[in-house]
Amino acid sequence: MAQASAADPAAIDPNVVPRPYPSRTEPLPKGRFTPSAEWLGGLMANKYSGVVANAMEVVELFDSHTTKLRVAVDWNDAGKAAGLPRNLCIKSNWSGLFGNVDIHALEARFYHFLTEKMTATTATCYYADWDDEGTGQGVIVLEDLIDRGGKFGHSTQHAGIDGVASGLADVAKLHAGLWDSPLITPEAAPWLPTSMDVPVDYDQVRIMWEWIEKNLDDPNFRAIAPKHYLDDPRRVERAYDRLVTFERNFQSPYCVILGDCHQGNTYILPNGERMWLDWQLGRRGHPWRDVTYFSVGSLTIEERRQSHRDLLAHYRDCLIKEGATNVIGLDEIWDQVRRWVMYGIQAWVANMDHWGQNGLPMNERFFTAGEDLGTWALLGE
Repeated sequence: MAQASAADPAAIDPNVVPRPYPSRTEPLPKGRFTPSAEWLGGLMANKYSGVVANAMEVVELFDSHTTKLRVAVDWNDAGKAAGLPRNLCIKSNWSGLFGNVDIHALEARFYHFLTEKMTATTATCYYADWDDEGTGQGVIVLEDLIDRGGKFGHSTQHAGIDGVASGLADVAKLHAGLWDSPLITPEAAPWLPTSMDVPVDYDQVRIMWEWIEKNLDDPNFRAIAPKHYLDDPRRVERAYDRLVTFERNFQSPYCVILGDCHQGNTYILPNGERMWLDWQLGRRGHPWRDVTYFSVGSLTIEERRQSHRDLLAHYRDCLIKEGATNVIGLDEIWDQVRRWVMYGIQAWVANMDHWGQNGLPMNERFFTAGEDLGTWALLGE
């Protein structure tokens, strides 16, 4: 990696990245905030000269890790000439949760720097911005996907084996697009985290422990969790730490990964293709994090036991057909997947249903996979 210069803070701290629109002098709002037409128009004018939002209606408000607002906007002539649609979705950290991580600025950078270079289908982004003092605050203004006529995915949708095979072909398209690309090296994209090299990854269990403890008090959760985990919940922390070490030591081509690759972070277009949403955990990484999380989370326990290895072979074939080279063999992929089940375990034991995805079925799928595939033993537990 190139030597960092003391005069270049972005080369020292990847969280400090110059904002794209220097004309914005006020920091982005933090804490509880509901945009107004005046605020949105002023924000968009940093990119689109002369734009004014004459009026704005909040159509729908949804809080999970972040705030998402579907809005209908009456633009002035400059806004219409710029091609700004009436229906938009604004996303930022106004929910009051997770103010100490960089996921919001990262997603804005993803849309600003990278999505147009990817072959996978992504939502049209009309504005992406972030504060550049290292706080991690960011905002994106996207198309309202409902206008595309498709449907949002959900973690517990039953896709079936054929549906998961189709989804894995779309995952392969995502991964192959910038496979081993010079565009995602640390020198070319110092803002892009490497999987398991940033606290949001390697400290995820400790960051989320408050919610893990809440689930441990839930009798429905305890009914499906393995006894060895209930007897020693910190096992997940120790096993996950070993997965982090395993990933850091593994050498193979990098690609862009979604990082949080479950059905709930997809939009299914009318032609059946999955569009990938929520780039807050986007990474330079190896694909097995996404592949394991998507396949184990999308298959029923019976479907996984019947078809998982065949589906992984299908993904590998699709990846190579999309142009990826030096792809590891199926046996080595299987070895990766057996370990990466722990990523799904630690993610779902911290899930709160009011964030939008039903955790209990996902916990059962990942816990059972962990027992079936020997995940805990492979990771020293």
